[in-house]
Amino acid sequence: MSAEQNKSIVLQMYQSFDQGNLEQVQEYLAPNFVAHIPGASKALNREAFMQSVLMIFRSAFPDGMHKFEDVIVEGDKVVTRGTFSGNHRGELQGIPPTGKLITIPFFHIDRIENDKLVEHWGYSDLLSLMQQLGIVSLPGPGLIARKLYLAIASLTKFNKEAS
Repeated sequence: MSAEQNKSIVLQMYQSFDQGNLEQVQEYLAPNFVAHIPGASKALNREAFMQSVLMIFRSAFPDGMHKFEDVIVEGDKVVTRGTFSGNHRGELQGIPPTGKLITIPFFHIDRIENDKLVEHWGYSDLLSLMQQLGIVSLPGPGLIARKLYLAIASLTKFNKEAS
């Protein structure tokens, strides 16, 4: 299988996902497909990947689209890097729809055998997703600087008292 064929298979699979055609996505996945996803206690088989990742994400972000910045092919692996953007219009693991537009970066590695995806490693910035949905907030630079200032002031006071 050529590098261009492997690249084409992977990009067609993501295009099918972006178009909401999950039946077509399944056709790109080999029966023995496994996915390695952060947070999952073990690799997901084809059915678990479809149910717990693809269907949930597609229903939460029905207009979601992948934008690829890099597509690199090496042997039987295709590496994609880019962003996923969509409006939060459906429930996402208990989080009701917010209507907010999210854009999160991702890195994926897909391994191809006999014109099918047999293995997937997916990494997306889920902390950024939670921030954009308003679920998680991180301290801004002002708060961090204040905490650092207070820590230094406390140490300075302690050192003066110890002298």
